Amino acid sequence: MRYVVGVDVGTGSARAGLFDETGRIHRAASRPIPIHRPKAEWAEQSSDAIWQAVCEAVRDCVATAEIAPEQVAGISYSATCSLVLLDTNGAPLRLSEGPEGWNIIVWMDHRAIAEAEEITRSGSPVLDNVGGTMSPEMEIPKLMWLKRHRPGLWAQLGFAGDLADYLTYRSSGSLDRSVCTLGCKWTYDPDAGAWNTKFLADMGLADLLAKGRLPDQAVPVGSPLGPLSAEAAEDLGLTTDCRVAAGLIDAHAGALGTIGLFVDDRIESRMALIAGTSNCHIGLSRSRREVPGVWGPYGGAVVDGMWCTEGGQSATGALLDHLVDLMAPDDVKAGPLDALSDALKQRADALPDFAGVVDVIPDFIGNRAPFADAELRGSISGLTIEAPEETFAKTYWAAAAGIAYGTRLIIEQMNRHGYAIDTIHLSGGHRKSALLIDLYADATGCDVVLSEAEEPVLLGAAIAALCQFEESDAVSRVTARMVRDVEVRYPRQQHMELHEARYRRFLKHYSDKGYRLR
Repeated sequence: MRYVVGVDVGTGSARAGLFDETGRIHRAASRPIPIHRPKAEWAEQSSDAIWQAVCEAVRDCVATAEIAPEQVAGISYSATCSLVLLDTNGAPLRLSEGPEGWNIIVWMDHRAIAEAEEITRSGSPVLDNVGGTMSPEMEIPKLMWLKRHRPGLWAQLGFAGDLADYLTYRSSGSLDRSVCTLGCKWTYDPDAGAWNTKFLADMGLADLLAKGRLPDQAVPVGSPLGPLSAEAAEDLGLTTDCRVAAGLIDAHAGALGTIGLFVDDRIESRMALIAGTSNCHIGLSRSRREVPGVWGPYGGAVVDGMWCTEGGQSATGALLDHLVDLMAPDDVKAGPLDALSDALKQRADALPDFAGVVDVIPDFIGNRAPFADAELRGSISGLTIEAPEETFAKTYWAAAAGIAYGTRLIIEQMNRHGYAIDTIHLSGGHRKSALLIDLYADATGCDVVLSEAEEPVLLGAAIAALCQFEESDAVSRVTARMVRDVEVRYPRQQHMELHEARYRRFLKHYSDKGYRLR
C-alpha cells in the first residue's frame, strides 16, 4: 500500500493528513499559524512560522498513524492564494517589523485596490481569464503595490510565489510553479502556455519574472518536482525517498477532493462549494466558458484538460463570527458554535419565517462575484427594538441566509453562461453546520452532496501527491481507486417558497444600487 501526505495551509492553521491510495485518511493533525493586521483590511503572515506549523503537523499525523516515515511515498500542498516574498538570499522579505518576519501578504489583504482598478481600466486581454475585473486579492495588484509603495523591498526581491508553490520549493528546491496558482492568481495564460509580457510591462512589472524567479511555463497539478531535500526531510520527519508533487490553491484542492471524484459523471451540473472563512464556488467544464464577474476560465487549474470557473464570497464564516463577537449574548459566545447552529436550525424548522423582514447583505468586505466590486459594503436591515438575544438570533440567521443567496446568485450567473448546475458538493467548515447545509439546499434549490471524506481539501492535496506516480490521465486513474460514498440533502418545498420571497428582496438591494448582471 502506498501512503502520501496531503498538507493544507488555511488562513488560521496548517493541517496535514496521511492517506492511502483508496483515499482513506489514517490520521490528521493541525497547528495554528499567526496573522498580523498592521492596518484595516491589511493582513500578513510569516513563511517561517507556516513552515514550522506544517512540519509539526506532518510529524504528528505520521507518528500517530504508526506508519514508518519510509512508507510515505509522496507529499503535496494546498494553500491560500497568499503572496510569499523572499530576498535575494532566500530570507523573508519583511513587510512589517517584528521577530516573526511578516513576509506574506495574505489572500484577504485589500491594500492593492487602486492597482486592481487600474488593471481593470486597462482592458488588457488578461481580464478575459478573470471575469473581466481584476481583484485586489490576486497577486499582480499586490506586486504592483509593493513596487510602488515599498521600492526598497522591491530592490531586495529574490523570490515571489504563491504559498503552495513556496511550500513545494522549500520542500524540494524546485522553482517549478503549478498551473493552478499561476493561472488563477498571476495572469499566466494556461491555454497559451505563456505570460502576457506586454501586460506586465504596461503595469510596470517588466522585471517581475526575473526578480520573482518565475518560470516561463507552469506545470500541471500533481507533476513530479523531485524528492524532498535532506533539510526538508529532516524538518518534516520523512525521508529523501518521498517525492514532492506540484500543488494547488486550497479551494481548488477542495474541488479536486469533491467533484474531482466525478469528472466522468455530469461534471458541468456539479459545483464544488468550499465554505469556511470565505466561500469559493468552483465549476469544471470540458469547454472554455467565460462568465462575467466570475474568475476564470482557467485551463487545467483542477483537472488537466478541463476549464475551471471560480466564484467567491470574501467573508462568510468570517462574517458569522463577526456577528457573534458583535451581538451574541455571553452564554452564546462561551458555547460551541455548532450549538448555535443547531438551535437556529430547530427554530427555522418550526417557524421558517421567524426572522421576518430582517435582511443581511453579506458583502461586508466587498463582493467578489458576480458584481466584482471590492468596495461594495454589506448591510443589516429590518431591525426593531426587542430583546437583544432575539435581535441576534434573527440577524445571525438572516446573515446565513444572505450567504446562501449570494451562492445562488453566483450559480445563476454561471448557468446563464453555459453551466447547468443543480448539485452542490459542500466541503469546509460549513459542512459541519446543520443550519448552513439546509440553507444552501433550500435557498438555491440544489441538491447538496456531503462527501464522506472527512477532509476533502486534504484529500485534494493527497490526490495531487498520488498523481505524480501516474503516466497519463492521472486524476481519473487516481480517483477511480477512491471511495465515493456520499450523503445528499434535498431542498424542501415549503422552505424554498419562503426563500424565493426573501431572495427577491436580496436582488432588489443590488438593482436599487444600479448593479446589473452582464
